[in-house]
Amino acid sequence: MYKIMLCCSAGMSTSLLVRKMVEAADERGLPVEIDAFGVAEFDTQFPRYQVVLLGPQVKYMLKTLSEKAAVQGIPVQSIDPMDYGMQRGEKVLDYALSLIAAAH
Repeated sequence: MYKIMLCCSAGMSTSLLVRKMVEAADERGLPVEIDAFGVAEFDTQFPRYQVVLLGPQVKYMLKTLSEKAAVQGIPVQSIDPMDYGMQRGEKVLDYALSLIAAAH
C-alpha cells in the first residue's frame, strides 16, 4: 500500500488531483491511499504517509516542512506547477512513487 499525502493551503485545490491520482492507480492495479490536507494539518498528518507532495501555493514552505518530515525519513517535495495546473494525476502519481522508491 502506497501512502501519499498532498498538502496545499486549505486541502481543497488538491482534492481533484487526488481523485485523478487514485483513478490512475486503480487503472494500474496499484494499492494506494492518497489524501489531501491543508498545511495547518501537516504536523499531525505527515507521519502516517510515505511521501508528502506540496501544491504550488505552499511551495515556499518546502524547506521548513521537509526538515520536519526528514526526522522520520519522509520525503517532501513540491508538485510541478504544470502537472498541478493541468491536473495530470498520472504524472504526479509517478513522481510520488519515484520519491517513495528513492527513500527506501
